[in-house]
Amino acid sequence: MALVSGREILLEAQRQGRAVGAFNFTNLETLQAIVAAAEAEKASVFLAVSEAAISYAGLDYIVGLARTAAARTSPALVLHLDHGRDLALIRKSIAAGFTSVMIDASHLPFEENLRITRQVVELAYARDVSVEAELGTLKGIEDNVSVAERDAVLVNPGQAQQFKAETGIDSLAPAIGTSHGAFKFQGEPRLDFERLKQVKALTGIPLVLHGASSVPDELITLATRYGAKLKSAQGVPLPMIQQAIKLGINKVNVDTDLRLAWLAHVRETLAEKPGEFDQRRILGPARDAMTEVVRARIRAFRLEG
Repeated sequence: MALVSGREILLEAQRQGRAVGAFNFTNLETLQAIVAAAEAEKASVFLAVSEAAISYAGLDYIVGLARTAAARTSPALVLHLDHGRDLALIRKSIAAGFTSVMIDASHLPFEENLRITRQVVELAYARDVSVEAELGTLKGIEDNVSVAERDAVLVNPGQAQQFKAETGIDSLAPAIGTSHGAFKFQGEPRLDFERLKQVKALTGIPLVLHGASSVPDELITLATRYGAKLKSAQGVPLPMIQQAIKLGINKVNVDTDLRLAWLAHVRETLAEKPGEFDQRRILGPARDAMTEVVRARIRAFRLEG
C-alpha cells in the first residue's frame, strides 16, 4: 500500500490505549529490519528520519526506499520527519512525499514556537500530512534537580492545552524527563508521570515519548565485549515506558536501541570472522538483530507481557 498519514494510526492507538513505535533509519538495512518486524508483528509503524539522516542519505533516496517498503508491506507505514527545525526542509519533505512531520521549535520562546508550529500545520494539512510538535526541553531528570529547575525544562500542562487549541496539531511530544542518546540519566531513571497525566487530560490528543530507548544490558555487554566504549549507558526501563503508555503516550520513539544492536553485532562479526569482507555477511546479522529489537518494542508498546 502507499505511505499513510500518521493521524488515523495515532488516533486508533489512543482509542485502544496503546502506542505505536517510531523507529529511525538512515540506511537500507535498518529500514529492512523495521519493516520485517512490522510485517511479522502485523503492526503499523512510523519510519522516522532525522534532518541529519536526510543530509546523509539524500531526500530522494529516503522517500524512494520508504515507498518501496510500503508497497511490499501489509501493515501501514508512515514516513515521518523527526525533529524538523529547518522550515525549508519541512516544505521539501512534504512535497517529496513524507506523510508526517514534526516541527521542533521547543528551543524557542513559547509564542514563537506556537507561531511557527501553526505555520507548519497550515502547510501540512493541505496535503493530509500529520503534524507533531514539542513543548519543554528534552533533558533527563537528575536526582538532585529542584522543583524550579524541573519546571524550567519540563512541559507546562497549561501551555500544552493552549498550544493544542491554537495550532491544531495532531500529536504533542511533552518533555517529562527523558533525553536522547544512550546516557539518559544521572542516578535512577525518573519520568514525571503526574505531569503527563495533566497534559493528557488538558489536550486530549495523542502524546509522544521521545528519548525512549531502553539501552538493553545485553546489547551493552555484547558491544563492550568486542571493544565498544559505552560506560554508564542507561536508558528508560520498559516497565516505565509501559506506564507512560497507560497514562496517555501513543507514540514511542526508538533510535539508540537499534544503533546499539547494529554496533554490537557488527563488532561481533568483525571480531569473530576477521577474514570476512562481504558486506552482506557483516551487515546481515546486525539487520537481524535490529529486527528482533523492533519486534520486542512493538509488543511492549501494545502492553503485551
